[in-house]
Amino acid sequence: MEISRFGFYWLDTWVLSNVIQLATQEFCTRYLNHANDPCGRMFDQMTMAARSAPANIAEGSSRHSTSKETEMRLTDVARATLAELANDYLNWLLRHEKVPWSTRSAEYMAVNNIRLDRPEYKDDVLHNSSIHILAQKHKFKPWLDSGDSLTAANCMLILCNRLILMIGRQIESQLNAFKVEGGFTEALTAERLSFRTQQSQQADAPTCPRCGKPMLKRVAKKGINSGKEFWSCSGYPECNGTRNVNEKS
Repeated sequence: MEISRFGFYWLDTWVLSNVIQLATQEFCTRYLNHANDPCGRMFDQMTMAARSAPANIAEGSSRHSTSKETEMRLTDVARATLAELANDYLNWLLRHEKVPWSTRSAEYMAVNNIRLDRPEYKDDVLHNSSIHILAQKHKFKPWLDSGDSLTAANCMLILCNRLILMIGRQIESQLNAFKVEGGFTEALTAERLSFRTQQSQQADAPTCPRCGKPMLKRVAKKGINSGKEFWSCSGYPECNGTRNVNEKS
């Protein structure tokens, strides 16, 4: 399995989102029933929101090389669905007339201080990443498997909010990379412009009267010259120098 194709396996956000998905599935199976969720809608909504997070992180990361805009958009969808899931856990507490643990409480700090291990998958990525995810989930076992839904909900609320912050930093990093490198569309435009510039140089195209760069033959799309060819500076839009096709350099 190539790292370049499955780079998201190494993302802490993807690992934690899988932990949250597994724990949510267990929470819903264990604590939701016909009495408190008669139509099964809460079960469906929570498990689908939990599934959406790792799915969108994986898909977004897989689009990194082709569309950074899509990568950021899908990563943001993962963040939004986690906010929805966190609200479901908060609602569970409020339904039982309880409030989330204070950030100064011993329970909160015990869960919040647990950190994920760094992945070491080597060459057997699928197998070892699965072991890694289960090992990270096991770190929260005292709260998730306590048999008390309120304890489990508090733990999950902390994990959801932690992951929301982690994804926020991931999106910020993606945005910074986009500012420097551009997106797929920009890369295609640059490649196309470079190719056309080379073609113009080989065809003895004139130089721009303003900046001296080689010119490209274009077709006017509007105005009185619509449909007619003309020479345009290859540095456009920074330079808007033009020449008539029949004009000599």
